Amino acid sequence: MEKSSSALDIAPLIDVVFLLLIFFMLTSSFLFQPGIKVNLPRAVTSEVLHEESVVITITSENIIYLNNQAISYAELYKKVSKEFAPLNKPILIKADRRASLGKLVEVWDLCRASGVSQVNIATNPKGY
Repeated sequence: MEKSSSALDIAPLIDVVFLLLIFFMLTSSFLFQPGIKVNLPRAVTSEVLHEESVVITITSENIIYLNNQAISYAELYKKVSKEFAPLNKPILIKADRRASLGKLVEVWDLCRASGVSQVNIATNPKGY
């Protein structure tokens, strides 16, 4: 009796896998989502929010964004008082650490004056 060896050559399999990998890499499209670069201040006592919030971002150049769209101070007041205050939605302010404190206080005061009861400031934990 003769023993037959049934070894499989995996070189063609590796070639096919690499060809499929190259095919999918070339045909896929990469979507880059535009974002606003903000360096948040660090805080030891920060807490994690579990509710969905409306996000107001203040950049280091003191430009205000509402949900990633640039907005003026007057438009922000109208939008917050008409759309978010009646729904009692919490607002999260993401202010760059180089943004002016005056601009942050103005936005905070605007939110409180328009009837929003919960205004939060985003921070990074101290270790980051």
